[in-house]
Amino acid sequence: MVGRVEGKVAFITGAARGQGRSHAVRLAQEGADIIAVDVCKPVSGTDQIPPSTPDDLAETADLVKGLGRRIVTAQVDVRDFDALHAAVGSGVEQLGRLDIVVANAGIGNGGETLDKLGEQDWNTMIDINLSSVWKTVKAAVPHLLSGGAGGSIILTSSVGGLKAYPHTGHYIAAKHGVVGLMRTFAVELGQHSIRVNSVHPTNVNTPMFMNEGTMKMFRPDLENPGVADFEPVAQFMHVLPVGWVEPVDISNAVLFLASDEARYVTGLPMTVDAGSTLK
Repeated sequence: MVGRVEGKVAFITGAARGQGRSHAVRLAQEGADIIAVDVCKPVSGTDQIPPSTPDDLAETADLVKGLGRRIVTAQVDVRDFDALHAAVGSGVEQLGRLDIVVANAGIGNGGETLDKLGEQDWNTMIDINLSSVWKTVKAAVPHLLSGGAGGSIILTSSVGGLKAYPHTGHYIAAKHGVVGLMRTFAVELGQHSIRVNSVHPTNVNTPMFMNEGTMKMFRPDLENPGVADFEPVAQFMHVLPVGWVEPVDISNAVLFLASDEARYVTGLPMTVDAGSTLK
């Protein structure tokens, strides 16, 4: 049986672990080769979330290779356009083409209301979660155009890109901005048969969500909350009776948008949110 993205090449940022790794594996399962990048070191302002490591990125590579697919990896800070440009160029040179872009890299933190938020925290969030999405697509588009076969670009936003939550205003602003990028790129690139969509996950079972900082944000009434303490509060966000979804749930949406099954789908903000946007 031919895979749903057989013979295609996908460029994925934030691929060392979490959703990015899941996307790489899921697309590889369906026949894609992968260009995978991640910063693989601590990022200022995200101290409560353990950083990805070179070993994490190597594990992603091993998982993809174990599926019989090729992968090119690079340690890249997505804020660095020149590094992104070089990474995707090297990947295309080695793998021969580019068809799919998944601008997934991002950070999450919170705690302050917008009027009390520090300027550095604001700048770091906007740089990584918004400006770097633009840089990722900007670095990749010339390769999609030169291929002459169209392509699919998927931007990772959030339910926070469609509605507001308190104490995470810089994150909300960045993720709303991603929707603006998505819609504009879709309009500008549609003439080249390049489709651009966004995915909007709710809470996802990854290190970015499953950490001490998040648990304390959900349960400020407890000194040392655990998973069992904050799961009921997280579930209250949703229509379906779950506190969070799994990375593969987002990857399945990415796969659909990357595949020819979505050949006429562009400009779509696709939610994978257990009904969160209904509440």
